[in-house]
Amino acid sequence: MSPERFIDLVRAEQESLRRFLLALCDGNSAEADDIAQDSLVRAYVSSGSFLGLSKFSTWLFRIAYNCYLDNKRKKRPDTISADSKQALDIQSIDETDSTFRYQRLYMALELLSEKEKAVIVLHYFEDRSIKEIASILQIPAGTVKYHLSIGRNHLKEILK
Repeated sequence: MSPERFIDLVRAEQESLRRFLLALCDGNSAEADDIAQDSLVRAYVSSGSFLGLSKFSTWLFRIAYNCYLDNKRKKRPDTISADSKQALDIQSIDETDSTFRYQRLYMALELLSEKEKAVIVLHYFEDRSIKEIASILQIPAGTVKYHLSIGRNHLKEILK
């Protein structure tokens, strides 16, 4: 695949990929952007191995999901002391209202298992089919349906 073709295909999926990662990262845009960048670098390096057996978007999302899992495994919880410069730089509520309008949903998604969260986001946010989700997450279609059903029920309970 030529670099130009790769760039064209990525441009078509860029917004969708970022939304997917943003939801997986519970609204943390910096983390989502880091994972997206890592995903795109890995995809570019591996672009010669893309055989077209699935859609490009499915292949790209699989790489992004694997990068997300890798990041999750090695991530340590961040802590900020109350008197640190970071704590003093936190935005006021007025500034954050528009930024965090989906915060309740992200908080609810955070309580789901990783598979449930990924399946819900791919199906409802990114409009992916069960078959595509199964390919991205590398699990059987029946398992996707199971996680989708359980995830929906969990979200209903959490958001009540």
